[in-house]
Amino acid sequence: MFDTLTPYNEAARYIKDRIGGPDPRIGIILGSGLGALADSIEDPVEIPYSEIPHFPVSTAIGHKGQFVYGTLAGKKVLAMQGRFHYYEGWTMQQVTFPIRVMKLLGIEYLFLSNAAGGLNLTYKVGDIMVLRDHISMLPNPLIGKNLDEFGPRFPDMTRPYDSKLRQLAHDKAAELGFLLKDGVYIACTGPSYETPAEYKFFRRIGADAVGMSTVPEVAVARHCGIPCFAVSVITDLAHDDVPEDYVTDGEAIVKAADLAASKMTALFYKMIEAVI
Repeated sequence: MFDTLTPYNEAARYIKDRIGGPDPRIGIILGSGLGALADSIEDPVEIPYSEIPHFPVSTAIGHKGQFVYGTLAGKKVLAMQGRFHYYEGWTMQQVTFPIRVMKLLGIEYLFLSNAAGGLNLTYKVGDIMVLRDHISMLPNPLIGKNLDEFGPRFPDMTRPYDSKLRQLAHDKAAELGFLLKDGVYIACTGPSYETPAEYKFFRRIGADAVGMSTVPEVAVARHCGIPCFAVSVITDLAHDDVPEDYVTDGEAIVKAADLAASKMTALFYKMIEAVI
């Protein structure tokens, strides 16, 4: 189904007709509990995923499941208020389907956020980490027939996250009065949270935060030539020395993300205001 341009073009045409305005220049993907940024979009047009041809529907906790188009910081944006995950049972082509649709709609930058567990022992709940690189424990979404119209068979991933956008983030955070972490994100399949032994292993191989998303979307965006910027909101501590009665709680993670959402919203606003 996804080895031709047809489904991507059909979805893009539907969204374009619903938007009825200028093409979005910035795409935004909002992770668990982080959908509040979409509330800052002016003159919003909301498009539920269930109405878009060929789109899956998000089932994850804290994901509203719709596109929001409008103006943010003076720029036309298209925000995904909720994403798709491999653990929901979707194929990797379905998980990353929206990225190519956004490319056809004209986006020039992709901003992503996720809720993540802090592997780095210096991280605290509420910290925001800028991704400088990642490690993937997920299947590569580019496996299968290559769509040459989007990008090359073997895309370079030396710099998955744009260095200028990363520096801009640190500069804008300093202006806003807070500091950002800078680290490596490891993406796992989920839906079970990892074991303490896995946390220890991930930290030893160089990961600072762990989650279940982002990497597939970035791989497809880079294949399309779209510069990417991503942050992890540290919503729990993924350590291997937890108390005997400790339990990782998905609802608590969403609540922690909600508390940090205001900082992330301010950061994205300032960055989007400065780009293009």
